[in-house]
Amino acid sequence: MTRSHRLPQRLPGSGARGFSLQTLAISFVVLVCLSLLAIQLWMTWRAREVQLDEAARGSSNLAQSVAQHAYDTIKEADTVLVGVVERMEHDSVDSVGNAELERLHDLLVLRVAELPQLHGIFIYDKDGNWLANSQKTLLKNLNNADREYFKYHQLHADRGPHVGPPVRSKSTGDWIVTVSRRINLSDGSFGGVVLATINMQYFREFYERFAIGEHGAIFIASGNGILLLRRPFDESYLGRDISKLPVFHDYLPKSPVGTAVIKSGVDGVTRINSYRRISGYPLVVSAAFSQDEVLAEWRLDAVLQNAVGGVLVLLIAFIGYRVVRQIDLREKSEAGLLEARNELELINETLARLANQDGLTGLANRRHFDQSLSAEFSRAQREDSALGLVLLDVDFFKQYNDIYGHVAGDECLRKIGKVVAYSMRRPGDLAARYGGEEMVVLLPGTDLAGALAVAEGVRQAVQSLGIAHSGNPLGVVTVSIGVASLTPVHLKNEAVELVELADKALYKAKDAGRNQVCSQAPSWSTGQAENMFAFR
Repeated sequence: MTRSHRLPQRLPGSGARGFSLQTLAISFVVLVCLSLLAIQLWMTWRAREVQLDEAARGSSNLAQSVAQHAYDTIKEADTVLVGVVERMEHDSVDSVGNAELERLHDLLVLRVAELPQLHGIFIYDKDGNWLANSQKTLLKNLNNADREYFKYHQLHADRGPHVGPPVRSKSTGDWIVTVSRRINLSDGSFGGVVLATINMQYFREFYERFAIGEHGAIFIASGNGILLLRRPFDESYLGRDISKLPVFHDYLPKSPVGTAVIKSGVDGVTRINSYRRISGYPLVVSAAFSQDEVLAEWRLDAVLQNAVGGVLVLLIAFIGYRVVRQIDLREKSEAGLLEARNELELINETLARLANQDGLTGLANRRHFDQSLSAEFSRAQREDSALGLVLLDVDFFKQYNDIYGHVAGDECLRKIGKVVAYSMRRPGDLAARYGGEEMVVLLPGTDLAGALAVAEGVRQAVQSLGIAHSGNPLGVVTVSIGVASLTPVHLKNEAVELVELADKALYKAKDAGRNQVCSQAPSWSTGQAENMFAFR
């Protein structure tokens, strides 16, 4: 047997030395598939953590807002109480006459009228009898010695404010939150109580303004764990002792401010809970988002992404199968090996082309644009040349979709994409779909004047297409365009600055009435800090 007859039987990778090429190929495909699955799972889990972190920051900000509102509300009421206490003690509560009480009544009426959160202000003597109040008719012959706040001040010489549990007002029947201070006689003994009542509806209306989802929750409680108010509102929860629940029992003793994932002891919902003690007053507030609601969108995205990832793995596995099969055929025939290699190269070229192309418009996709921007920016730095950028957005495109449907919207974007592609006059120019209805043209070696000329040509060409758009005041589809150009300096500028300048210019064009071309020069450029050109 001649040597030429033996060569086809000893293909590369075969023989006793090492693993066969087929084994290595199978191992590689399996490794790639497993790696893709691992990366997909990691990215999915990472997205979950990011979603939870954002929710935690949101709940923390909300808790801070609620705490500041509660502090301001109590502080305003307490400031009035301090003044009333000083006046009563200065005039000696035992010797206050009817005339003085009438003047106090007028003053209290005025203070309640000035502060919308106040339900009323009341003054009681040492026996709980009503001395004065803020009601239009000065009620007397009533006694509040049985109230919690009155008993508290009888037993405590503390001169600070006391926030009591929620109660129904004896005068109106409304649910109220009480803030009270002790009045002392001249000898320092207990002389009565001055009380401010805050209508619970004031807090409820404030809490209802926040978008916290169907199962989100906000509560305010006294420092010792008595629930004053909670959203969602339920009268049965008012005054409940929640001091044994995790926020009070496990977290507040460690830190006055924090965020934790806690299963509610009230309704059993697991929430991302931010809590905070209010400095200066014995109050605790909490704002929480339902973890299930926070992760609902993430779950949908995870299903879609994992489905796409699964299809990609199946595609790679299929391609790997084909490669392995071709390798097997190669061991039998050199012609079969060549065919398999050519087929694999064709597939790789197709995948590479699809990876850099937007499927709808045929322009480069965002990934290709980002890579090209980075490369051209570095080139402009090395060559000390200008780099221009044109960023356009279709005017009233949401209305266009609403009126004509998404199929017509896609066709509209395809037509505009052809106009944008035609604007590329040099081999180095790049047109890409930036996202949604936004498109971008990267212009290496182009100053601001040149970029503006290209942008104006695109704007006119789009308008001249005459695509009907009843939602646009002009009756046809138009675009707003932002233009920027800069000569980057090494270690001073970054590529993102060019995009930010074009984006600012785009907002100028929209603010100026759309169907405009505006430019934005860098603040450090020679001459004036900012230039604006508009074509219409």
